[in-house]
Amino acid sequence: QVQLGESGGGLVQAGGSLRLSCAASGRTFSRYFMGWFRQAPGKERELVAFISWNGEYTHQGDSVKGRFTISRDNAKNTVYLQMNSLKPEDTAVYYCAAALKATTDSRDYDYWGQGTQVTVSS
Repeated sequence: QVQLGESGGGLVQAGGSLRLSCAASGRTFSRYFMGWFRQAPGKERELVAFISWNGEYTHQGDSVKGRFTISRDNAKNTVYLQMNSLKPEDTAVYYCAAALKATTDSRDYDYWGQGTQVTVSS
């Protein structure tokens, strides 16, 4: 069982930066691939990025490549999403999630946080 809690969302102007954090409970955090997803009103949930259990492999969605970076600290049971050069279209609720394999499909993620709102003003 893994419980996840996101923090770090807020309101930022276009071109600005935010860092999201996702703290996990449980001693098995390092077994999981961790992903960040987002969902804007009226749109489907989309993968932002995911990272392997040891942090050696990462994958970013096409819409955020070169702007967002995912990382993790297994000693702190935390995964991060550094978001730079933010655009209004990045506005969404951002969720972290845990899966036992490398996957871009949200259906494969077993545990989810409650989400944190990111709003980018133009």
